[in-house]
Amino acid sequence: MIPVAQALDHLFALVGPLACETVPLRRAHGRVLAETVLAQRTQPPFAASAMDGYAVKSAEVETDALFKVIGESAAGHGFAGTVGAGQAVRIFTGAPVPQGADFVVIQEDVTRRGDLITLNHGVGTAPNIRPAGTDFTAGTPMNAPRRLSAGDVALLAAMNIAQVPVARRPVVALISTGDELVMPGEVPGDDQIIVSNTFGLAALLEDLGAVPRILPIARDTPAALRQVLTLAAGADLIVTIGGASVGDHDLVADVAAEMGMRQSFYKVAMRPGKPLMAGMLAGVPMIGLPGNPVSAMVCGTVFLTPVIRAMQGLGEAPAPRRQMPLTAPLEANGPREHYMRAVADTQGVADAGRQDSSLLSVLATANALIVRPPDDPARDVGALVDVIDL
Repeated sequence: MIPVAQALDHLFALVGPLACETVPLRRAHGRVLAETVLAQRTQPPFAASAMDGYAVKSAEVETDALFKVIGESAAGHGFAGTVGAGQAVRIFTGAPVPQGADFVVIQEDVTRRGDLITLNHGVGTAPNIRPAGTDFTAGTPMNAPRRLSAGDVALLAAMNIAQVPVARRPVVALISTGDELVMPGEVPGDDQIIVSNTFGLAALLEDLGAVPRILPIARDTPAALRQVLTLAAGADLIVTIGGASVGDHDLVADVAAEMGMRQSFYKVAMRPGKPLMAGMLAGVPMIGLPGNPVSAMVCGTVFLTPVIRAMQGLGEAPAPRRQMPLTAPLEANGPREHYMRAVADTQGVADAGRQDSSLLSVLATANALIVRPPDDPARDVGALVDVIDL
């Protein structure tokens, strides 16, 4: 068995950033920006009014000052002339400030009669003008890599970037193995269960920006497993679920070896998730996850998440951790690193109760994993522990 950190190093050695592709801005949300892009314009491109009011010369702003309104500046329709002494232009929020003006008196501070305005008492000193380039200027970069949020997409649009260079989404072939499995919606036999890991991992992968391909369940014969593995052609990553242990019906390692897989490691010193393996099959990285539902999902968080991020150019790093205080005590840990399903709130974190690796109901209530080092002693309430958010 190897430690989790060493297993991650082996996995990072198997994968690398995928090629860049260009997509329309409308399809860029959630994708990873692969190349730094530069703003094509300045925002705002002109000095703009921050309020509805009247554009005047600041030197003339004083109580009871009288101005003649000579025109109007609205968003998309600026005033073409120049503001002279004793003159004002009606202006609206976002409209260009006309030449000659450097101050906007808000409309609440003005009394208007026909084409004349008088400034009331208490006119503020703020000019109420947004200078050109307040937000960004032409050439301002949006640096890669970064996963594009809704705010990023809005900024790209304002920068006038219609085509966005992004990392190609990794295609991941998901293969569940076992005679005991049937698909959701089917009627299981007396000795069968519904396959769940495939769908949970597919959802996890979609959240990460990958494209999961759910392949048919591989039955417990070498021929069936070989056939399904051939269907993974074209994938960037192959993930098998189950069949990676040492039982009589655990065939993945042997069949993959017969098909030419170069194994990187087998078995990781963690729980849940000990029977984990990885290697390279016909030039495609392959990860064999354990079949227990919780084990597969925990390994998805600990291993698949960093791998998919690395394939999208986001760097090689383990799942991020933070420290939180315990709100309930923990017993001493055993010799393997333990990823305990847990519930975190504003007060701290506590284990979610039963840690059996078959209990999806416990996993569904958890929003975090408490990471226990090997041989970690018992911990009291208030002790700080490492946590991975789910």
